[in-house]
Amino acid sequence: MNRILLAFFLSAFFSFCNAQIQVNTTDKHGCYMNPVFAGDYPDPSLLREGNDYYIVHSSFDYYPGLLIWHSQDLINWEPVTNALHKNVGSVWAPDIVKYEDTYYIYFPANNTNYVVTAKSIQGPWSDPVDLKIGQIDPGHFTDDKGNRYLYFSSGDYVALSKDGLRVTGEQKRGYEGWPIPEDWTIECFCLEGPKLFKRGDYYYITVAEGGTAGPATSHMVISARSKSPFGPWENSPYNPVLRTMSKSEQWWSKGHSTIFEDHNGKWWMVFHGYENGFYNMGRQTLLQPVEWTKDGWYKIQEGTKTEEPIAKPKGNKLNFDFALSDNFEGSRLKPHWNFFGGNNEERVTVENNTVAIDGKGKNVGTCSPLTCVPSHHSYTVDVEMIIEGEATGGLVLFYNNSYYSGILADKENILANLREWQFVTEKGVVQKSHVFLRLKNDNNTVDMYYSHDGNTWKKIENSAEVSSYNHNVLSGFLSLRIGLCSIGDGQVKFKNFKYTGAN
Repeated sequence: MNRILLAFFLSAFFSFCNAQIQVNTTDKHGCYMNPVFAGDYPDPSLLREGNDYYIVHSSFDYYPGLLIWHSQDLINWEPVTNALHKNVGSVWAPDIVKYEDTYYIYFPANNTNYVVTAKSIQGPWSDPVDLKIGQIDPGHFTDDKGNRYLYFSSGDYVALSKDGLRVTGEQKRGYEGWPIPEDWTIECFCLEGPKLFKRGDYYYITVAEGGTAGPATSHMVISARSKSPFGPWENSPYNPVLRTMSKSEQWWSKGHSTIFEDHNGKWWMVFHGYENGFYNMGRQTLLQPVEWTKDGWYKIQEGTKTEEPIAKPKGNKLNFDFALSDNFEGSRLKPHWNFFGGNNEERVTVENNTVAIDGKGKNVGTCSPLTCVPSHHSYTVDVEMIIEGEATGGLVLFYNNSYYSGILADKENILANLREWQFVTEKGVVQKSHVFLRLKNDNNTVDMYYSHDGNTWKKIENSAEVSSYNHNVLSGFLSLRIGLCSIGDGQVKFKNFKYTGAN
């Protein structure tokens, strides 16, 4: 009878949440909807310190990299700082930890692994230290004696020095993974993203298997436990703890999880997934509660689904409203802006509510655009441009240096760029090297506009369809981002960047 009453209560509660959220998305009624990070925020690693939570994601070829976010309720997040400024290559799945009085972020790049450190989460963060060991997806843990180790995606582990800046032992095999049934539709076995924690008498290892992309049903969350952090490991009877079961679901390839306890004693899983129909947004960060069984296994909390309203964690909402729109106040770019292809901060001057970017390269692909991550299926983005010298400026949707589309302008003409095919589309219409540009993305169909005053807009005849700009087509594990381009000889000044999300 108690189970029946509980099931009735949960059903009523989630129905209430769903009805309220459709009207009001500000979480006033105690529920949230995934994702908690909309857009390209893959491979989340989370650190809790008291009532504070910090999270970091893969930053790949974008610099400054390793953007750290802060929250006290796991739903509302503010950017803190970028921990990586020196270009060491494409940065994959990191792990953020604190050991004694120092913060560490371990991450793979350029066929090795690095670590950056800081005494304060706000920085300054150190230059990256090369650990001189291959593998990917490092997961840091300490044993009961305080000894430090890194697990890797292969299931191997190595010992670290006390200061965490050197590898002190040989690689040893620790965990073989959970055997995936042969008839399952997956991308590959691909054991990835090991994360370890201890609860009671057991160490728990959480990994991803199945491949991070490919079929919708590929990625999954796998759990095992052992009395020793080195095994032997007993696989969970609830494996896979989380998996997309059908391509009809909203969230595809769910995996790469960190399991953690909040400051109220409740346990959660933060992970990533692609959204059905919006693969080009990249892997988005999702949050779901877990619960513990009497025999000591964690599993997804009964009555919760990734795509449905979920009761909010308890915590304080930070007095901060993050927005992509930017009037470029102050003298530095906000930390959510970054350049593709390496750190180009020396090209930038921020003053008088303007960001000036020196020209570079001969086209969009070689100019290292300044980018940010859109967070809606549909949106409109405007920017004001002033062109100096022989530069060309642009507002584009950018996947990588070979795939992009958008609208550009030189000191005289409006140009369209469709999949690298660039041409003048409106000749002699730019007045005094000053123009406003607009992109309107309506569920992956993109219209392009320009204006002389920022009020009256003219649509050019050229539009783009951008759903195929995604990893399953183009590889690279990237997403479609908004880019500001400064190309050639001269400088482009950008003002009044405005982003308006629609759905």
